Amino acid sequence: MSVDGAVMADDSVASVPFGEAVRVWARIGCLSFGGPAGQIALMHRTIVDEKRWISEDRFLHALNYCMLLPGPEAQQFATYIGWLMHGVRGGILAGLLFILPGFVVMLGLSALYAVFQETSWLPALFFGLKAAVLAVVVEALLRLARRALKTRAHYYIAGASFLALFMLNAPFPIVVILAGLTGFALHRYSRRHAQAEEMQAKSQSPRRLPTFTTHAIARPLLVLVFWILIWQAPLLLVRNLHAPSDLIAEALSGETNVFGALFIFFSKMAVITFGGAYAVLTYVAQVAVGHYAWLQPGEMLDGLALAETTPGPLVLVLCFVGFLAGFRNPLFMAPLMGGALGATLVAWATFVPSFVWIFAGAPFVEKLRDNAALSAALSAITSAVVGVILNLSLWFGLHVLFAEVGRIALLSRGAGLPIVSLAWPQWATIDIAALAIFVIASVLLFYVKMGMVKVLGLCAAAGLAIKGAELLL
Repeated sequence: MSVDGAVMADDSVASVPFGEAVRVWARIGCLSFGGPAGQIALMHRTIVDEKRWISEDRFLHALNYCMLLPGPEAQQFATYIGWLMHGVRGGILAGLLFILPGFVVMLGLSALYAVFQETSWLPALFFGLKAAVLAVVVEALLRLARRALKTRAHYYIAGASFLALFMLNAPFPIVVILAGLTGFALHRYSRRHAQAEEMQAKSQSPRRLPTFTTHAIARPLLVLVFWILIWQAPLLLVRNLHAPSDLIAEALSGETNVFGALFIFFSKMAVITFGGAYAVLTYVAQVAVGHYAWLQPGEMLDGLALAETTPGPLVLVLCFVGFLAGFRNPLFMAPLMGGALGATLVAWATFVPSFVWIFAGAPFVEKLRDNAALSAALSAITSAVVGVILNLSLWFGLHVLFAEVGRIALLSRGAGLPIVSLAWPQWATIDIAALAIFVIASVLLFYVKMGMVKVLGLCAAAGLAIKGAELLL
């Protein structure tokens, strides 16, 4: 049972008033800086530690599933937790509030960029905030590692996952899948060769895989079809957009209709974007610049800078692409209206599939939660996720504390192609002010136990003051 909206020892999901959930998810959406590592850290600190709305095991179980899905895993994770707490309306609420603040900010910044082509003022605005988020990420990483790494095998899996990502640049879905297979294999081995572990497993009464009835399978299929239809509904509108005949004589669709082309292209991206924004940015930039000419060379990096300084998933950078495409090819609309429509279509094509995967797949995942073999596989995936977050945290930290970060090849094959490499900063470019804010934020979080919102506010003000003083000098 739950008391005062908190989980008890024998409970896993608390009963929370919907209005309170709205306020908390809105706050999470506004503070979700730092990429997936920072966002998962924020949700863990808020939902598990502070509010105690969901148990640690349930949190990790949901995280394991979301790590296997294409698209923005942090938004899917928020949707899953919202669904656990309040059903479909809770999932929609959590998923929307997680991305809406960042989307609104990205929309405004994209409009300013399109009109003025200037982003140099952004670093001053978010300088201190990013350094403070790094401290939040480190705190969450340590907490998650303490709770997820329960055996020596878990430590090995976490270490191997980190090295595969950091040095081999391996695709993280492959790393996560291999970790799950390793956990499953270790479970089978332990049951065959370790009598003590076998007796312990029997005492825990592991369940066989549940039997899924025709009704149990038909309902998720209907949910899947329903959400796919909602996802693709805007295509019926944008493919039939027509400009007045005195402006554009031909009917517009597909390649000649920028809005139809945007929606179709980013719908395809939504189902293959494993590994987050960086996994697809190169390909998106090539197509957007080379094929469609929506952007100029180098503008994708400007968009990435905007996305890194806004709350929400980093994949919001794709909305920047959609805005510029609509702004520069607005058909019969005003440029800013065309840009807003382009960004909205890209956001819809990118984020609605998250609801598809959760509402159709989460019921199956929940039914499999008590299976011993699958629990072992998911525990191994949790260990791999620790390695994934360590890699993301290190990458984020290097780019916050150093102005220049490159890669050093440790092992190469023909034509100088690196097999093993690692990120390495230019030590002379260390930002002393960022380092100082990071240390202060760490002290406030770890030792003073100050609330996260207060720490973020103080560090944001400190960073703004430092950058303002530099401009005056």
